[in-house]
This record gives sequence, structure tokens and C-alpha cells, in this order.
Amino acid sequence: MAAVPPHPKIVALPRLLTLLAAQRDRKTVVFTNGCFDLLHAGHADLLTRARLLGDILVVGVNSDASVTRLKGPARPVTPLDQRAFVLASLASTDFITPFEDDTPLSLIAAIKPDILVKGGDWQPEAIVGRDIVLARGGTVQSLPLLPDISTTGIIARIKAQD
Repeated sequence: MAAVPPHPKIVALPRLLTLLAAQRDRKTVVFTNGCFDLLHAGHADLLTRARLLGDILVVGVNSDASVTRLKGPARPVTPLDQRAFVLASLASTDFITPFEDDTPLSLIAAIKPDILVKGGDWQPEAIVGRDIVLARGGTVQSLPLLPDISTTGIIARIKAQD
């Protein structure tokens, strides 16, 4: 499988923290995360709306091993380097940072975003990292999803055509 070229928006956590520290006093940091396997219009819509909430949108993206643990042995369909590259290519994103854990809790604790965003399939009180963000005076939002668009649904439609 061909490797994707490097992208300046894809950064490891230590570098991300340095980049954010330089802008923290005058910029609002928004954070969201996900697997983003088979990036679709629902993802793009959510990321666009999340970006409008602040000045910098940081997207945490699950590693391949994490996606497999969360979604099953047939996932991810798209490897991490490709998922991160596509996310980084969107105008709405500012930084993409991969993470190995099944939840972004340690990532949120390190980044300390001003606004934490997840899709509407998450109740605000169930959003991982909520307590960290609220304790710092930030906000947590669950944004409505576009109806009937999901990676699982896309995969099911593809399989049904076989």
C-alpha cells in the first residue's frame, strides 16, 4: 500500500502542545475526536460546525489498534495515515493528532480545550473529558448529526451490493 505524503497539520501531541501554547492567550481551542473511518459528509459537516465555535480546531483520531478494539476486527477500513491525511486536508481542521487509547481522556487532559465537541449521538453528560473541560470553565457541546449518514451504514450498503 502506498504511503501518503506528510502533512503539516498532522502533529504528535508534544509538538501540538508547543504550537497551542504560543496561541493560547488569544485563541479559543475546540477539540473533537473520532475514528473517521471512511470520511463522509456527516464527518465534514460536524467538523465544519465545530470549527465555527472557536479559532483552532484540534481533531484527535484513533489509532488503527484502537479502532479495531472499538469497532471490531474488520475495522478500520482505512489506515490511520490515510484517515489523518484526509482530515488534515479539510479547510475546517487546524491540527490532527493521533492517539492510541480507546478514549481521548488523556489527550483532552493534555490539550485542555476551551470547547469540547462530539456528535449528537453522544449525550453531553456522557462525553469523555467533559469534567476536565467544565472544571476549566470551558463548554461541552453535542452537535446534531446529519441523518442517515454513517460509516457503518456505508459499509452495510457496500456489502449488500455484493
